[in-house]
Amino acid sequence: MQVQCAVLGCPGGQSDPQPLFRFPCDPERSKKWVEKCQRQDLSDKSAEQLFECYRLCGKHFEASLVESDAQGTVLKDGAIPTIFEGQSKPQNGQGKRSNAMTKDDETDSKGRKKLKKSHAETAKKDVQTPPEEEEHKEYLKSLFKVLVLLGEQSIPPTGPGDNKQDGLGSSNFQALLEYSMHCGDEVLKKRYDANTESCSSAQLSPLVEVCEKYIRSKLVEEVQQNGFFSLLTDDLVKISGEWFLPVFLRFVDQSNCQQERFVGFLSFEGHGEALAEKLLSEMTDNWGLDMEQCRGQAHSCSGTHLGKLKAFSAKLLERYPMAMLTPRSTRTLNLVLANGMALSGVQLVLSTLKKIESFFSESTLLQLELEHAISIFYPDKEERAKELKEICGTSWTRRHDAFEVALEILEALLLCVDSVHDNEDMRWNDQVTHNALEISKALADFEFVMALVVMKNTLTLTQAFGRNLQGTASDIHFAAASLKAVLHSLKEVSDNIDVYHEFWNDEAANLATAMEIPIKVPRSYLRKHQSESGAVRPESYYKEHLSVPIVEHVIREIDTLFCEDHLKAMRCLSLVPAVIEQHKSTEPEEESLQVFKNSIPNVGTLSAEMHCWWVKWSKRGKGETFPTNLQETLQLADVKFFPNMLAVLRLIAIIPTLTLEDSCDVAYKRFQMYMENTPDQFKSKSVALLNINCDVAYDLDSMVEVYMKTYPDREDVSL
Repeated sequence: MQVQCAVLGCPGGQSDPQPLFRFPCDPERSKKWVEKCQRQDLSDKSAEQLFECYRLCGKHFEASLVESDAQGTVLKDGAIPTIFEGQSKPQNGQGKRSNAMTKDDETDSKGRKKLKKSHAETAKKDVQTPPEEEEHKEYLKSLFKVLVLLGEQSIPPTGPGDNKQDGLGSSNFQALLEYSMHCGDEVLKKRYDANTESCSSAQLSPLVEVCEKYIRSKLVEEVQQNGFFSLLTDDLVKISGEWFLPVFLRFVDQSNCQQERFVGFLSFEGHGEALAEKLLSEMTDNWGLDMEQCRGQAHSCSGTHLGKLKAFSAKLLERYPMAMLTPRSTRTLNLVLANGMALSGVQLVLSTLKKIESFFSESTLLQLELEHAISIFYPDKEERAKELKEICGTSWTRRHDAFEVALEILEALLLCVDSVHDNEDMRWNDQVTHNALEISKALADFEFVMALVVMKNTLTLTQAFGRNLQGTASDIHFAAASLKAVLHSLKEVSDNIDVYHEFWNDEAANLATAMEIPIKVPRSYLRKHQSESGAVRPESYYKEHLSVPIVEHVIREIDTLFCEDHLKAMRCLSLVPAVIEQHKSTEPEEESLQVFKNSIPNVGTLSAEMHCWWVKWSKRGKGETFPTNLQETLQLADVKFFPNMLAVLRLIAIIPTLTLEDSCDVAYKRFQMYMENTPDQFKSKSVALLNINCDVAYDLDSMVEVYMKTYPDREDVSL
């Protein structure tokens, strides 16, 4: 692509900042443009090639042909360039100009300025080779253009020829470069002729890194321009054999819309304090994030890396106390609470549920097999069987009542996977039968059954609270008020754990007996404690290793995730007009708004402004419509007349607990698609960043500048 005027010797688009216009797609009009600018070398190119790679600047068009609209400066339909001063050659029959030009000769009859240089001097300039540095920049721009295009389409630059160690060979990157040359990229052609070797992985790597660095800088700049933000992380991912932590930022933009951006991966190699310091240093020093503006944090992690992520979260809170810890809206609260438990029984349940979800999503035939098994166990309850079949057709393992559903269909699940593993009619391949066996072994383990029963009974108490957190503004406001009752119920269970555990143990034992599962202490525990193996009774073991720690963990985790400031922020949803209308007799609590006193324009007028806001919405007549959620409230035209209210609403909007509207949750959905649809050998943290942020406006010239600053002495990027 040429980002300068195609007329030889014209500085338009470079030293002369002029609007550049693409050659037209219409072949006839495109041919006229080529004739007018006297570029015989372009005459054999197609209209498509010219449209893609060449431009004419605005100085070659009459002023009447150029106009401005919402898209910027554009040409009128059918525009033909006509102004080519100092370029056109004299035609036969025309008088030759005198070499002795006077100052009065510098303008023609139309008053236009003429070039002072002679035609010979102009022709000499026309054939001059562009400076080497400018040519190198144009070459780099062509490379970056190809990389960005690959990234936007989630195409790995090094595939499918990545198995060649010395070069990229027939890689996607090389193939697209060759296509660009075929379409008329002269700079690439010249470099290719000069050096026919293919671009090596070592030469490509700096280009990819610069793309990543540039896109991230644009994202961070966007976030910082809009003030406060929250930091969110997702489950660790493995790329090229290394663990990385995906990082998102949630903020509110200039148009008061909630936004969430994916800003990249942090290397998660290391331990303890050193790892936490490294992660924070990467975000502040290398990414340029101002963490003083961070007002919330939320993390999704389980398993072996849980301890390290908790250490990072604690370090972040210690260094930046305003970054309060909350759950993340993309996960149900009960799964968040369960994922935070390092107990072997709990992790067995969670890992098995993941295997079950993956197993039955492989084939509709497997799903039908499960539905058939459910029908067998519910012969007299057709309605309930129908409900369970519908539930199992969804991502039920991520539901608020996932543990209840799992317990209800446990016998049907075991029957189904055993049938698949037996494979009597030879319908399933070896991989499917192997996966069925793995699930069957887990389901037939009493530790699994006991852990599932304890989790179901404990997390039933938090289920309604968690569901309200993902509901409307009114639901969330109610949830904040109901948490005290939830904690009271959990503490009552904890205080009477002997009684509750006895009930839970009986429930698990009865189910295990029906499924012919031996009731015993886990084999792993017995091997470690052989001396006392005969004295350990299953009931006492599971009380000490499951019931007591699960209840205590849930209480402790809720206290941590819902600190007093978090609850006050949630209660500030009483400012949403629909909530005001619902509780019109009660004015919002000013005490709750005080949690934001250091982040609003004028705390002195907060009380009076809040009262005016409440009066405005509580006195509306019946039948009038009210904004029902936070996003609608932020879009009210007159919210700008309540600066403190606007500031509070913007701060609430970045809390990770709140569910985003579908239109605001694009980054997370793209992230999931990339991770699920890209084969492991082709996953790249740089390409992922480009793909997920394909809507971010980029500038090739700026990318080149970043590259040349980062690698000032590198001139060997070649094909």
